[in-house]
Amino acid sequence: MAREHGVSFYRNGEAAGMKPERVAKVARGEATVTTLDAIERIADALRIPGAFLGLAARPWEHSSPRTHPEADDGDDPMNRRQVLRGTLAASLTTTALTALTETSQSLDLALTADMAPADLSDLEAAAEAYGYGYHGQAPTRFLTGLASDFAELRPHLDSPQPVAARIRVCRTAGQMAGMIAIVLHDLGTRKEARKWFATASKAAQESGDRQLHAWVLAREAMVPINYGAPQAAALLAEQARQVAGNRPTAAATLAAAVAARAYALAHQPDQAREAVTAADTLIERLDAGTRADTWLTHSEQKHHVHLSHALTALGDTRRARASQQRALKLSSQTSTMTRSLLSIDAATCTHRDGDTEEACRRVVSVLTALPDAFRSGLVHHRATDLYHSIPVRHHDERAVRELRDVLAA
Repeated sequence: MAREHGVSFYRNGEAAGMKPERVAKVARGEATVTTLDAIERIADALRIPGAFLGLAARPWEHSSPRTHPEADDGDDPMNRRQVLRGTLAASLTTTALTALTETSQSLDLALTADMAPADLSDLEAAAEAYGYGYHGQAPTRFLTGLASDFAELRPHLDSPQPVAARIRVCRTAGQMAGMIAIVLHDLGTRKEARKWFATASKAAQESGDRQLHAWVLAREAMVPINYGAPQAAALLAEQARQVAGNRPTAAATLAAAVAARAYALAHQPDQAREAVTAADTLIERLDAGTRADTWLTHSEQKHHVHLSHALTALGDTRRARASQQRALKLSSQTSTMTRSLLSIDAATCTHRDGDTEEACRRVVSVLTALPDAFRSGLVHHRATDLYHSIPVRHHDERAVRELRDVLAA
């Protein structure tokens, strides 16, 4: 049953406090569970009624009153079936009505057990709303609301949940934790971002949602990309590609685009171009919903933001500029940070084409026009990358000195 419904040994083990290897052996009949404590723990974790395992009714079970001795074993599906067949075949007696009532109550309880608390739906809606990004909010203010809503998931994780509800809780936790990590990354808090990506990855794995797990890994790969470790980024991006598989999904497309950036920065042009081609092929096959402009999907606009960086790093300034222009044209609501990064990529293209003075002026203009909340973190790091790419012999030139001073400030 677990396999049929996509419930992994890992998730069963986590719920019941057992190692996944032990769960697998029990499932295959290679080991047995014999201690009363373990049996009770499994029953409570997986919401198995006590009668199914020879136990008394568990504390969380809602036992219904029994009005006839023949219904004492009514919780046993086989006994209930025999009672129904026997009594209904004879006549509509009190025994038959009692058996029907208990059957109805049992079904009602089973249906209720599969229903998640109402506020979980609200938190799922909140996660979807946060996925639309900053929308002009300062990252710190955005983070405050997101972290506050994430904290409300904790009670759902602490209390026993039906499997279907726990899957929803873990999926929402994975999405929110991943978005918290994205904001921390944008703000330049690299170590904290990595911790939150680890939390998001664990939640995604427990939910069984491979595409969410791949999305988390691909987003995490962007941390070492932007902080000077492209080889580590390439490893994460390739892991994301493997988890996502070959189907045209948002996660698979993002993973390929991020891999292209990582390989370009690591001076592996062949691998970078292969990843660019794969990303372009995948995005052409995405459906309209998957191409929506959110953090959890993969829009064409964001696709070109990634390609802008990859192609700029490859030195393909013609195609990089085309991606920059396309990204800006596709959305009139492009975030302040995204516009800034595209402008710095454009300036880097200008530097690569030989006009370093103009490139420095453009980056200085971008940085000085930004609000304080946007001048640190990712934007600062991307501008610093441009400065470091300028040969030392040019560092005494006025425009280069101005860029250095703005970065230092």
